[in-house]
Amino acid sequence: MSRIDSVLAALAAQGKKGLIPFITAGDPAPDLTVALMHALVQGGADIIELGVPFSDPMADGPVIQRASDRALAQGVNLKTVLGFVRQFHETDRATPVVLMGYANPIERMGRGAFIAAAREAGVDGVLTVDYPPEECEDFAADLKQAGLDPIFLLAPTSTEERIERLGKIASGYVYYVSLKGVTGAGHLDLDAVAAAIPRIKKHVKVPVGVGFGIRDGQTAKAIASVSDAVVIGSRIIQELESTPRERAAEAVREFLSGIRKALDS
Repeated sequence: MSRIDSVLAALAAQGKKGLIPFITAGDPAPDLTVALMHALVQGGADIIELGVPFSDPMADGPVIQRASDRALAQGVNLKTVLGFVRQFHETDRATPVVLMGYANPIERMGRGAFIAAAREAGVDGVLTVDYPPEECEDFAADLKQAGLDPIFLLAPTSTEERIERLGKIASGYVYYVSLKGVTGAGHLDLDAVAAAIPRIKKHVKVPVGVGFGIRDGQTAKAIASVSDAVVIGSRIIQELESTPRERAAEAVREFLSGIRKALDS
């Protein structure tokens, strides 16, 4: 059982829902990333999604695009991100870390080299936006062989065939994109999400986390009522954008604590 499996199974046994925050590695400054990861855990995170900055994202809205631009301007790359994970796990061996990003940095490093480096750094899962299940079954198998969970996206437009195929290779959890749009969009439709989850669970046996459009405790609690976990990212990046760097960790911890309280209430 992977660290992600263990965490989500323990939450389910307690009747609790998972809280999965996202930050972009290196934003607002590389020397803050590990401190922010610890602050997320202190605020109630169960799993951390750590964004690998990339210059040409296809799923990220303007907020996360800006975060990637800031990180890239400061020289952050995939190797830097793996270093952050390694440093984080020096003092926190319990909280799983999922790398979320795009195929190009992985392909440039080489899939085999990436998997070996990710395993050594203590990465728990890999979510690559532009690796659809049809094109990366071997990569997913290699990740599993190394003890890493391949995590995939599903969307309102996903077909029954796509969901069924993904269910055969996904592990850890699947990330359901709650709306047709990019990260940070605001038109969340709870009824549509509630209708989609049973269709997914018919084929997918791992927990389902829902993200995109979750901005506060109220929406997080509503989504948690129909899912196994909630993912929240753009709103955290906005918090960082509006906070002086000396208060960044404190602000993130306080914001996420509010989300955690809403989920547990």
